[in-house]
Amino acid sequence: MKVQVTVKPGAKVQKIVENGDGLIVYLHARAHDGEANVALTRALADYYGVSKSCVEIVKGTKNHHKVVEIIK
Repeated sequence: MKVQVTVKPGAKVQKIVENGDGLIVYLHARAHDGEANVALTRALADYYGVSKSCVEIVKGTKNHHKVVEIIK
């Protein structure tokens, strides 16, 4: 399943909010050296109850708007 994700790095509270188009993910990690992408993968794996290897960023690795594929 592919999910559109908007990432908000450097947030005070880490949370995932569903909106009409996909998800908004607030992360503690900063968008520096891929830290936010690693944190995003971990957060989505926990959210969907899958392992981290089942979450892949398909599009937008250097953008706040991403397409993520979840393999169940």
